[in-house]
Amino acid sequence: EEANPFLGWRGIRISLDHPELFLTQVRAMIRASEGLNNLKIMLPMIASLDEYERARDLVERAYQEIVEDGLEVQRPPLGVMIEVPSAVYIVDSLARRADFLSVGSNDLVQYLLAVDRNNERVSNVYQSYHPAVIAALERVVTVAREANTPVSLCGELASDPAAAVLLHAMGYRMLSLNSSALLRVKAVLRQLTITEMSEVLMSVRLLERALDIRRAVHAKLIELGVDPLLLNRSSDS
Repeated sequence: EEANPFLGWRGIRISLDHPELFLTQVRAMIRASEGLNNLKIMLPMIASLDEYERARDLVERAYQEIVEDGLEVQRPPLGVMIEVPSAVYIVDSLARRADFLSVGSNDLVQYLLAVDRNNERVSNVYQSYHPAVIAALERVVTVAREANTPVSLCGELASDPAAAVLLHAMGYRMLSLNSSALLRVKAVLRQLTITEMSEVLMSVRLLERALDIRRAVHAKLIELGVDPLLLNRSSDS
């Protein structure tokens, strides 16, 4: 057991500490994709370029071994999950090397704000609309687009219709969200133009508090004609 498992042995760290297991897993995935060519591999908890390159080399080794066995398979695209602060700061280096990026918003918010969202004593500190979160998300998508690297976002943030407007205005075009929120998010996004979404984003750029940002986004959306019942009513600020 670890004293703090969220900061411990997890994600890519386990794979790199056990390369023989990682190679077995990757070979199995590539074999299973034979004839389908729909496999994509995303590396979790990447915190440094070294981790990405070590994992990339292992994936390439597994691919070459499969090819040598006579299987006709495509090399799987290799992506990075952006979910720790260091990845945000080196996203330019990662975007130049990876085939795609995906932001894991739940963990990214936790690590940016140093808060366990499942801990009731500090759950109020978990703020998806925190200015640091907004800035980090915008940096990732801006750098990814400059590098022509596809980028997506998953997590609870994508299921918040108001936040989805901000994400769309930033440039995110691929969101993974809860099925229960899909209709509400689609209804809000379809009601607005890109110009209007950009206005919403611009209206909060100078705000310094999470609650102020959330309230301003909701107010602006209602002003643009969005039904308040469609907007997220959670206590998350």
